[in-house]
Amino acid sequence: MDMQMPTDAHAEIREEVRKLCTRFPGEYWRELDARRGYPTEFVNALTEAGWLSALIPEEFGGSGLPLSAAAAILEEIHASGCNAAACHAQMYTMGTVLKHGNAEQKTKYLPKIATGELRLQAFGVTEPTSGTDTTALRTFAKREGDKFIVNGQKIWTSRAEHSDLMLLLARTTPRDQVKKKTDGLSTFLVDMKAALGHGLTIRPIRTMMNHNSCEVFFDNMEVPAENMVGQEGKGFRYILDGMNAERMLISAECIGDAKWFINKAVEYSKQRVLFGHPIGKNQGVQFPIAKAYAAMRAAEALLQQGLKKFEAGLPCGEEANMGKMLCADAAWMAAEACLQTHGGFGFAEEYDVERKYRECRLYQVAPISTNLVLSFIGEHVLGMPRSY
Repeated sequence: MDMQMPTDAHAEIREEVRKLCTRFPGEYWRELDARRGYPTEFVNALTEAGWLSALIPEEFGGSGLPLSAAAAILEEIHASGCNAAACHAQMYTMGTVLKHGNAEQKTKYLPKIATGELRLQAFGVTEPTSGTDTTALRTFAKREGDKFIVNGQKIWTSRAEHSDLMLLLARTTPRDQVKKKTDGLSTFLVDMKAALGHGLTIRPIRTMMNHNSCEVFFDNMEVPAENMVGQEGKGFRYILDGMNAERMLISAECIGDAKWFINKAVEYSKQRVLFGHPIGKNQGVQFPIAKAYAAMRAAEALLQQGLKKFEAGLPCGEEANMGKMLCADAAWMAAEACLQTHGGFGFAEEYDVERKYRECRLYQVAPISTNLVLSFIGEHVLGMPRSY
């Protein structure tokens, strides 16, 4: 079933991404899932095709495409039954370098990221004690001459084992010495290969889905001062700049997941015959799938509105946050309908439903929890008192 918009500006991109994804069928992902492996071949294929450098300007070896094109790429990956979690961070973390990095940093890193010589996949922000309260993070970077000495810990730093560079947020001024709690945080590009074993320790975390999550420890890790992105103490706003893009790209993945689940459920409901007729004839099967489709279309429309605003340089926090929540909800609704349609077979690995079911559950929690989205809407959209 074709679920694409009739006037889709990125139809050709979608078609090419779909072709690439056919080289990585369900068997490929099931094997990786069983051993918690990293999809190196898949990431390399996306890199060689230029899809992971879509947002890098042409002068640095990328395609210079808009955010909506990147969203189309990630959506199609998920709609094809694949998973972009192994590499999607590169698209939104590089935005900090693009917008706030200096000329030397852009020239040094972006061309190599575009070719795949370097991977910028690790995002060091969340900590065990602070969670989504980012301003309460404790990792500290102390200036000593031409370098910073970093001590602390991060958690849920996905792809840390498979990344060359990490975008790290750390305090450079103690919280009790700044006027605003959002001040005193700085952003760094960490050469993980050089730091590993020299102050950097990576420990994988086994989770319910194959997300390559890790916790990382910094013990007097040295970072050259020249690797600071932007101005010292202004890192929090640099990270915020990229969050709307991150949320919309993740939303696109959720839409792709929803489309995969809906297609899978529709096809199975036509083929599965019980009591003398296809189960899709039964309203108890048909209506949940139809409702999931309607929810997906509504969420998709809000996402497209947010992408247009982002590309026009307009404020899009409302669309980015609500879109992430509604797209994640639509994906989960579609997952529930798909699993229920398949009955017992939905739990069998060979159908891929249970794998995708586990994968899409993540987006009810990350990259921003539903409760924080609702708090944002209450305070910043509806003008209600701050709830936290």
